[in-house]
Amino acid sequence: MFKDSNTFSSFSVNDLKAAKKFYSEVLGLEVSDNPMGVMELHIKGGGNIMVYPKPDHQPATFTVLNILVPNLELAVDALIVKGMTFEQYHNEHLDTDKKGIMRGEGHGPDIAWFKDPAGNILSLIEESK
Repeated sequence: MFKDSNTFSSFSVNDLKAAKKFYSEVLGLEVSDNPMGVMELHIKGGGNIMVYPKPDHQPATFTVLNILVPNLELAVDALIVKGMTFEQYHNEHLDTDKKGIMRGEGHGPDIAWFKDPAGNILSLIEESK
């Protein structure tokens, strides 16, 4: 029904100015303002993600943005230098190391999770080699 429709994803933040600085300066993504008072993240491949302010914002409890990287270890180290802290998970489904990296070890990709200034969960995923 909608296979030929343009689509985009969106999520909320509590502080659009802080989000814009984080996504453009810390993550290095292309960001632009939208006339509707929202921000757009321009993603490789031509996709856009709308980020909108919400005064009663509640951080997502799931990953809202996954970023594929060629070398997860280097990407995590680069963000740690910029002050990022990676999430620590230790349960039956997820077990991260001291850096916050879950090693797929043949059962999936290596992944590391972190939060944006609004508390939304993002991830870095190592691309398949």
